[in-house]
Amino acid sequence: MRKFAAFACGTGAGFAAYYFQKLRDPLQVVHNSWTNSERHISECALWDSNWDYRDPKSLARPMKNDKPQEQNRYNADLEKNVSKYARHIILIRHGEYLDVGETDETHHLTDRGRLQAKYTGKRLHELGIKWDKVIASNMVRAQETAEIILNEIDFDKTKVKSCSYLREGAPIPPQPPVGHWKPEASFFRDGARIEAAFRRYFHRALPDQEKDSYTLIVGHGNVIRYFVCRALQFPAEGWLRININHASITWLTISPSGNVSIKYLGDTGFIPAKHLTNRIPREAKNVV
Repeated sequence: MRKFAAFACGTGAGFAAYYFQKLRDPLQVVHNSWTNSERHISECALWDSNWDYRDPKSLARPMKNDKPQEQNRYNADLEKNVSKYARHIILIRHGEYLDVGETDETHHLTDRGRLQAKYTGKRLHELGIKWDKVIASNMVRAQETAEIILNEIDFDKTKVKSCSYLREGAPIPPQPPVGHWKPEASFFRDGARIEAAFRRYFHRALPDQEKDSYTLIVGHGNVIRYFVCRALQFPAEGWLRININHASITWLTISPSGNVSIKYLGDTGFIPAKHLTNRIPREAKNVV
């Protein structure tokens, strides 16, 4: 019994020494992130509140001197640039489509894809959202998905915008790497465009926005996954670790402070299980 006690104490002391030695190693700090101590928080876990460069301090004209009049002017500039309402960005992945032919013009939705889009449109209608903007990628499958959704929601079809920045592509080399898929040229070509799309649509509300706004974007799986990582300030290289179904709903909210939260990620609970898909079929199948 004494030998066991001695062993237990020795083991405990050894573990404690090992553990606290690890705490002193800055490379190991991230592994202790369950603690509340700020010294254990990795720099990559800290939120950048000015990620969109729309913090009032970034928009106000700097003070020229410390006189009271200049201080009053600066404070007025700060107040003028304060965002007051939230922006809700709802991202829809297109429905299932048939990958045939060499160009986008032949990539039409399948029967199941059209049905998926209809279910999504009905779900959006049930949510009772008053849409401020509807934007769709200009690729055929996204345009067809948007058209079906627009038949179900309350929005003027003539006000829908098409955006080439939202086209599908390879946003950034993923981590962990995918051995069978290394489209370096695609990353070089598509990455800047997809990042530009993020910067165009993701930012806090303008100071003159008078109510919460709702923007519907119909796009693609890779682009949506990249947007989610960027908006939540997760490592963007992790986008390929996320899977979202066809015609799924992803809902992100940008608060006036610049904080971002996610309400839905790839939600398809409203689509019957037999119609759920996330991969591209090579041939058409009948939908029962």
